[in-house]
Amino acid sequence: MITSLTNKTVKNWMKLKTKKERDAQGLFLVDGRHMTQEALKAGVVETIITTDTNYKSDVLVEYVSENVMEKLSFTKTPQPFMAVCRKKKNILNEEGKRFLILDGVQDPGNVGTMIRTALAFSFDQVILSKDSCDLYNDKTLRSTQGAVFMMDIIRADLSVIIPELKKKGIFVVGSSLRDARDMNEISSREKMAFIMGNEGQGMKQEMLDLCDERLFIPIHTMESLNVGVAAGVIMYQFRGE
Repeated sequence: MITSLTNKTVKNWMKLKTKKERDAQGLFLVDGRHMTQEALKAGVVETIITTDTNYKSDVLVEYVSENVMEKLSFTKTPQPFMAVCRKKKNILNEEGKRFLILDGVQDPGNVGTMIRTALAFSFDQVILSKDSCDLYNDKTLRSTQGAVFMMDIIRADLSVIIPELKKKGIFVVGSSLRDARDMNEISSREKMAFIMGNEGQGMKQEMLDLCDERLFIPIHTMESLNVGVAAGVIMYQFRGE
């Protein structure tokens, strides 16, 4: 059992709390029993970290003391399980028919909500712009409630990936309040990608210019919807099969 906070392995795990180290090592931490179980189902766990000395697994298990778990955990009241996991492969889904693209979305809760919704409505892949929040940030991971392990997600340069999608016959639709058509006037197509913009600024003009179409959601009283809510409405309207 590891009991020292200065243990070399513990120090390395602590490094995974920073994006720089997650990117360098290709690993990330998940916190709690539920997230650990979902990661195990997905086959991405490198190491299980636990205070439960009776726990057994087919993957490597490291037993730690309560004080070490308190140091590692992202919460004030740590659960007895954490895991070190491998990051996803960053490859465009060549066979996909429904894509959700996030252009500069910063809030981890919004990103997590949209990932869960994309999974629920049978979207094939979520694409995060390079300036969207980090997928492997603990707040983002927790907000996905495990959907991160079931949804195909990549990070890409949108100025490169959007033209690639269009070459593959995917109709790209941007969400905008300006120069856009009512969502209900747009026909569903076999292959579509929908872009959601930053919470405050919306989509970048460069990305809007790459779209085949722009849409808005007709609403009453309020000027706009939260980006996570808006994405949910759009994905339901044009949901996959």
